[in-house]
Amino acid sequence: MIAATRFSLLDRSRVREGHTAPEALRDTVDLAREAERLGYHRFWVAEHHGVPGVAGSAPTVLAAAVAGATRTIRVGTGGVMLPNHRPLVVAEQFGVLASLFPDRIDMGLGRSVGFTDGVRRALGRDKGDAEDFAAQIDELLGWFEGTSPTGVHARPPEGLTVPPFVLAMGEGADIAARAGLPMVIGDLRDRDRMRRGVDRYREQFRPSAWADEPYVVVSGTVAVADTPGQARRLLIPEAWSMAYSRTHGTFPPLPPAGRVESLAMSDKERGFYEAGLTGQLAGTEEEVERELEAVLKDTGAQEVLVTTSTYDREALLDSYRRLAALAGLDGSAARR
Repeated sequence: MIAATRFSLLDRSRVREGHTAPEALRDTVDLAREAERLGYHRFWVAEHHGVPGVAGSAPTVLAAAVAGATRTIRVGTGGVMLPNHRPLVVAEQFGVLASLFPDRIDMGLGRSVGFTDGVRRALGRDKGDAEDFAAQIDELLGWFEGTSPTGVHARPPEGLTVPPFVLAMGEGADIAARAGLPMVIGDLRDRDRMRRGVDRYREQFRPSAWADEPYVVVSGTVAVADTPGQARRLLIPEAWSMAYSRTHGTFPPLPPAGRVESLAMSDKERGFYEAGLTGQLAGTEEEVERELEAVLKDTGAQEVLVTTSTYDREALLDSYRRLAALAGLDGSAARR
């Protein structure tokens, strides 16, 4: 099943301890070049606001930089958080991208509205804005289709086809199905929840002008290394940062794995940290291949979107090269 599956990457432009946010953004562009060389299908970037550990705050701007630095790989967002923006402005941004880089741009859309109350206030949004996500998607797509009831015509998006994807968290699967759009669902640690979401999506899917049939992308962390221990070390920085955010309310830059291993943690923090290390797809090529086959058999997904973040960029690149090789991607022989 792996050989028939597309593999893509999402990079969140994570800031690392001792490094700057501009470096993180340049690392993302460099990674996109390597992803293209290895034969990955898409390269997506994310949207986060006011987060010390994430530099990616303007995904369409960063997507433009990535597309300009590459030639063939599809480029998109995972995603633009639609409740944060006016749909017309989002349509215009993707219309510009699609005009500059024809047949290469994807429009991944999420429904989050900020990590904290302060960020939401700064954006002029509140949690209730996410409740209108389905209507916001309809309005956004209407700008491409030329069906806005305002009588206004969006330039340049009207008439362009920019593939939309819904990032499915909670009821997102239902929204994607009713709209007839491809769905991205995570994470790989909770297989039962993922499978239920995929099943519900397929059962409720209604064909649309954007998709004739269901299209499922499963997303999550995948780490490949020489040994299980080395693969687990790739998970440590992100697991600790997530645990810290759950206990302190702020998401910090990624620390080196060695520093995390020497830290004293509270019982609560330790619990979140250990949970972050559990259930991920991490191990040797043989172990990861076996786990990926199980996930694909369980979900019937057509694509895997890998979202790994870690401190050691060389180890991350090596992991992606190993994954490309086991997936048989065009260009994966470059690692040998």
